[in-house]
Amino acid sequence: MFAISLGDDGAELSPLEPWQAEEFLSHVDRGRAFIGQYNGLPDAVTDLDSSRALLQAYAEKTAADAGRLYGIRTDGKLVGAVLFRRFDVAQGVAEAGCWLEPSAVGKGLVTRAVRAIIDWAVEERGIHRVEWVVSVGNEPSIAVARRLGMTKDGVLRESYLYRGKRHDEEVWSVLAPEWRAHRADRADRVDRADRALRPHRAEG
Repeated sequence: MFAISLGDDGAELSPLEPWQAEEFLSHVDRGRAFIGQYNGLPDAVTDLDSSRALLQAYAEKTAADAGRLYGIRTDGKLVGAVLFRRFDVAQGVAEAGCWLEPSAVGKGLVTRAVRAIIDWAVEERGIHRVEWVVSVGNEPSIAVARRLGMTKDGVLRESYLYRGKRHDEEVWSVLAPEWRAHRADRADRVDRADRALRPHRAEG
């Protein structure tokens, strides 16, 4: 199975498949309360059968080219995931999402992982618009949307019922030309920072 490096810290991104149901369930169990603040995953994955069923559902989405699910690992341990909940090549629209267990928070893992899958969607599959739908209270996820260069399109008021309460959702998105410009700007900033450090490296 392939794995994509997410940086110098050893983090990797790779597909999640039904045969990994036991590992996936253990991951959900470790983050159950934290993930469940805004994400219905812990309610859907409660035992080995339901874990396998969710992974099978995404395997079928992958086969139909209608969605994708990728695990984030650090030191070989599954700590989170990113996904395309919706993937419509004909319309050129996809919806990305994510979650992490508490031990993996604050390391930039989601931002790096989502960048990787958006790069693939835009450049390899011709996706024109990538959406990010998030509860208005989920500030870390909103911060990811901002770091990715997304634009807030609007608020869907009381658009979904979760654990007995109706929640507002924000819709963020990035279009392919904006994504390319944001990526080029990021690369330019990294290059300038690298050039600024070169004299100091020489002195060392």
